[in-house]
Amino acid sequence: MKKIYQFTLAICVLFASCSNFLDIPPKSIIGDSDLFTSESGVEVYLARMYSNMPFEDFKYMAQWGVEFNGWLAAMGIEGTGEALNRDGISSAFTGERTPYWGKAMTLLRDANYLIENLPQYKDAFPEITYNHYLGEAYFVRAFVFDAMARRFGGVPLVTKVIAYPAEQAELEVPRASEEETWNQVLADFDQAAALLSTASPKRGYANKYVALAFKSEAMLYAGSVAKYNETVAGRLTGLGDKTGVRVIGFAENAWQPASKKYFREAYLAAREVMQGGKYALYKKKWAANDREAQYQNMVDMFSDAESPENIYLKEYTFPVSTHGYDAYSAPFIFKAPLASGTCPTLDFMELYEGFPRYPDGTIKVTTGNSNTQGDYLLYDNPMDFFSNAEPRLRAYVIFPGDRFKGRDIEVRAGVYTGAVPVKPFFTDYSYQAAENRYQNLNAYRATPKTLFLSPREGVSQEVVNYNGTTITAAGANGPFFDNGEGNLTGLYGRKWLNPDPAFVAGEGRSDQHFVLMRYAEVLLNAAEAAVELSLAGEASPDGADLMQVATQAVNDIRERAGASLLPGVLTATESGRNTVRKERRKELALEHKSKWDIRRWRVQHYEGRNGFWGENRNKDAFSNNIRYRFRGLYPFFSTNSGKYFFDARFQWVSLKTFEYNVIDYYFAIPGGEVAKSAVIDQQPNR
Repeated sequence: MKKIYQFTLAICVLFASCSNFLDIPPKSIIGDSDLFTSESGVEVYLARMYSNMPFEDFKYMAQWGVEFNGWLAAMGIEGTGEALNRDGISSAFTGERTPYWGKAMTLLRDANYLIENLPQYKDAFPEITYNHYLGEAYFVRAFVFDAMARRFGGVPLVTKVIAYPAEQAELEVPRASEEETWNQVLADFDQAAALLSTASPKRGYANKYVALAFKSEAMLYAGSVAKYNETVAGRLTGLGDKTGVRVIGFAENAWQPASKKYFREAYLAAREVMQGGKYALYKKKWAANDREAQYQNMVDMFSDAESPENIYLKEYTFPVSTHGYDAYSAPFIFKAPLASGTCPTLDFMELYEGFPRYPDGTIKVTTGNSNTQGDYLLYDNPMDFFSNAEPRLRAYVIFPGDRFKGRDIEVRAGVYTGAVPVKPFFTDYSYQAAENRYQNLNAYRATPKTLFLSPREGVSQEVVNYNGTTITAAGANGPFFDNGEGNLTGLYGRKWLNPDPAFVAGEGRSDQHFVLMRYAEVLLNAAEAAVELSLAGEASPDGADLMQVATQAVNDIRERAGASLLPGVLTATESGRNTVRKERRKELALEHKSKWDIRRWRVQHYEGRNGFWGENRNKDAFSNNIRYRFRGLYPFFSTNSGKYFFDARFQWVSLKTFEYNVIDYYFAIPGGEVAKSAVIDQQPNR
């Protein structure tokens, strides 16, 4: 018994000692008093938040969502008509593989935790530093709510840290209405702008003008949704089954005042950035009446980290932080290990000036009044076709025959050995005839054949003898008729590619930055909001002439782009609005912006597609009800003339057919979240 007693006493003493030991915080655990009492500590906390921000740059793929990887990185391939891609990732933006929900809630908690706990350590910082740190938290929260609202409409407004464990009622936050959600986005951006310093204290941080710029973008989205949901048949709005809350859309008596409020806030935020004087359009190499200088200026703009136009960047540094955009989207001759991920369309090219047109406004490739009439126009070399194109377009797109990284980019759909003049290959270029491709033509199938195509580069290339030399049918970059890895549309994207000839592309070798917000967008935000306010009969929020503000903004961008200036002052009409929309489509192309613009304008479904491009077009020309396609511009070489001609037709290689329905303007709430919650509503009609 004595031994048992002694053993029991020893155990009690040991547990008492352990208990005392457990009261001592482990040295490996960093607490609030470590993080929130020094600038270096808060910087660690901010770095973690920023590393989880839903930024849409090289690491973002619309089909996959916010997964923070750059595999198969491409731009503008989400059914917007900007570009096409060889893979299944090129499809309409109707959802994301990884819904932005769980990651959003985690980041909201981080922001809320900083907002609630930093005040306890306020005395550890100068007031301006303390305010800035709080402003960063509000900026992050606003950015996350904005990202969620775009996708889902009304979301749970988690604006405080939810303690766990807790009563079930405290853990469950139902979806707010869409209007309440956008109001929260507005309030958080306002609070961020009020607290943040006017200059970022450290690279990668926000500042007052960063918050205002993103606020203008968010409020433009909110105002558009409030207004243009009403243009969808039956009104795009609905109540949640569980809570009866209007989780998408706005009430019939609320959408007009809400849209006016949001457009007013978008305008005022953009104007404050404009009048702050910190940012300006990039014109370091620009020169009036010098198209080459204007082109080079816009090429350099996206690689100059010190550009005065850059409001907010996502930066990379080799080898620590890299992406793979060049490895997947460069021309085929730079394949490393893939290529041709971003191939702009003819539909996109037609937005720009500098091309002869048919009476219907489409680009002219024959001597007739449509591409089924007359003879093909002939050119000494492919670049002659683009001699008058906007310098801005050339900075965004690699034309057939242009140079990139010191090499000629040979793009050829085929070689034609038949008689000159050359008649159009097809009598029907309609949507329904898109499946009738070049390899089905008699000129290709007959004996002797007069049309030569190539299925793959380097292997089975069809060849033609021309003036004593042998030339390949598809050139170095294709298109190759059964291989989706070469050029798909006759065009390559230039924007964002590293132009340095010494740079060798490869997976995880690219480190060029991505511009998430630039001054040109702020100008366009101000212009669009100004037109929308005028259309609504609203007075100018700052006393300036709204139409003059809009006109000047568009002209400033057009001048820098090498485009013609507007013939007069914009009018408060649908035509004036569409002019601004079209300019936005042109300027911000291939920047992850267009897919959101088309959604907020509610013009991607069939009935609304007349304004698909920000201008009136015949939706039936490239649509079949909910399904639609885009076109390419394909160069052919004529041996009998020694010249090139172009054929304009629906995409030939890896034909993409997109589909979009009204229901797709709001993504579905993740099914698991709905199933496990008594208060999280699924979208109406899903």
